[in-house]
Amino acid sequence: MLHVRSIWNGAISFGLVSIPIKLVNATESHSVSFRQIHLEDGGRIRYRKVCELEEHEVPTDEIGKGYEEADGTIIPITDEDLASLPIPTAKTIEIEAFVPAGRIDPLQMDSAYYLAANGVPAAKPYALLREALRRSKKVAICKYALRGRERLGMLRVVDDVIAMHGLLWPDEIRSPDEVAPDTNVTVQDKELDLADALMNTLGEVDLEDLHDDYREAVESLIAAKASGEALPTAPAAAAGGKVLDLMSALENSVRAAKSSRGEEEAEVASLPEKRPARKSSRAEPKGATGKKSTAGARKTAAGAGARKSTSSAKKTAAKSTAAEKKTPAKKTTARKRTSA
Repeated sequence: MLHVRSIWNGAISFGLVSIPIKLVNATESHSVSFRQIHLEDGGRIRYRKVCELEEHEVPTDEIGKGYEEADGTIIPITDEDLASLPIPTAKTIEIEAFVPAGRIDPLQMDSAYYLAANGVPAAKPYALLREALRRSKKVAICKYALRGRERLGMLRVVDDVIAMHGLLWPDEIRSPDEVAPDTNVTVQDKELDLADALMNTLGEVDLEDLHDDYREAVESLIAAKASGEALPTAPAAAAGGKVLDLMSALENSVRAAKSSRGEEEAEVASLPEKRPARKSSRAEPKGATGKKSTAGARKTAAGAGARKSTSSAKKTAAKSTAAEKKTPAKKTTARKRTSA
């Protein structure tokens, strides 16, 4: 932890207990970044910071910040001005309350940080807060100041470290009212049953097994272009179109999910929507009767041939032949009933 560069130094205020800490980014981006170039010659396109009054480039150490009023007037604001603000969170993570983790809406979650104890004396109070959070199964709601503004945060335990999630203020969360469907839709129980079956078939996943396919594809593309090899081709796009039959789409999704896991197609037949179909196929008397009649005709013909023979051995053989012909007919009927 100590080799990671801290982005903020301060303390956690836990009642009268003060815990010196360092704030470290808990996440990092692995996305492939691109540069802007001039298409004609491949030269880099760079941005230069130019003073609009003097019309020349300004070095970084001569650039400050300012607030622009409605009439265009700029009021310079220095780091010293911000550091002197009369708020306790300027250099302190101020714990306001402890609440159940379920009280925090995931929509509020923002950046994530690790809090490292700053120095040996900080280890004991740091461990005290960590174990108090762990035993209570709660999270701490706090305020802190970072990058020129006061922010809301949440402290929780991750392994043996206290992590802090920046939270959006409640008034920064937009209402979902305008996004909900305009019309009332009724979802049937059998549709929910199939949706549940699909969810159960997909099952759970270890997040460690998931990876960024797009980033890997971009890296392969770059490597191919750099070595002059043939570029990878995109797979054929899936057939588009509006889904007209929701039940069929759900059934096909369950079958595809089971197939991807090597499960038998027969297991899909246990879905709630397939049960009436199986009952219906068993209740079809015409197909079954037709097969029995055919078997009976074969048996009669075999019996007639046997009567024309004077040998009892031949008669016995004919009856055996008829029985053998009758048996596969029944098996065929059973298979057709099952697949119907």
